[in-house]
Amino acid sequence: MPTATVDLNADLGEGFGIWVLGDDDAMLDIVTSANVACGFHAGDPAGLARVCQAAAQRGVRIGAQVSYRDLAGFGRRFIDATSEDLTADVMYQIGALSALATAAGSRVSYVKPHGALYNTIVTHEEQARAVAQAVHAVDPALPVLGLSGSAFLNEATALGLRTVAEAFADRAYRPDGQLVSRREPGAVLHDAEQIADRVIAMVTDGQVTAVDGSTIPISVDSVCVHGDSPGAVQIAQSVRNRLTAQNVELAPFS
Repeated sequence: MPTATVDLNADLGEGFGIWVLGDDDAMLDIVTSANVACGFHAGDPAGLARVCQAAAQRGVRIGAQVSYRDLAGFGRRFIDATSEDLTADVMYQIGALSALATAAGSRVSYVKPHGALYNTIVTHEEQARAVAQAVHAVDPALPVLGLSGSAFLNEATALGLRTVAEAFADRAYRPDGQLVSRREPGAVLHDAEQIADRVIAMVTDGQVTAVDGSTIPISVDSVCVHGDSPGAVQIAQSVRNRLTAQNVELAPFS
């Protein structure tokens, strides 16, 4: 019997035109869920259609990775959007990716915010509510992926949405459980073996070591390995191999 079950996800479809970011096909052979860009922070329609088709062929779940409307900044800049605008933007993105996923013989199975939007709605209640309301308006049965204890998951729960707690394999954590800003040194980890060790502790022990050396509790239903990091495929494969070696079952949550 497996000691635990966990989902493994990655951000994919983040190229644009002739600009290629990451190896989507290789990552799709490793992960169980794909957070596919929706065109607002990255991704062009033809490229996103290809990722949806490749995910569908492998039985990998497709998630809509919604973001601020910020192609130039890759969705990593805060935008002081009104609730009306943000809700409509998120609905629009889910709808666009849903069409591509349906055409590929699959569907959008969940929603995950990206980048600055993800980090903002950890504490920004108004924007958290706007994103949760957008998902609920499109389909109340869609699960949402986010940081445990975040305002976003709290707002989603209040609306009756299923929430899925996410942990990050290759990102450093603050003592309060939030992610270290990418602007700070050491925010992104690159050592595949170190990352695999962290994931095992997260999944089997429910804890992770923060940047100050303290051990903090962590809830994890899904582990994210970033597809755009250097050595992303090697890191993701190391994480998968370590999990299976520890008798952890890899399966999509949706």
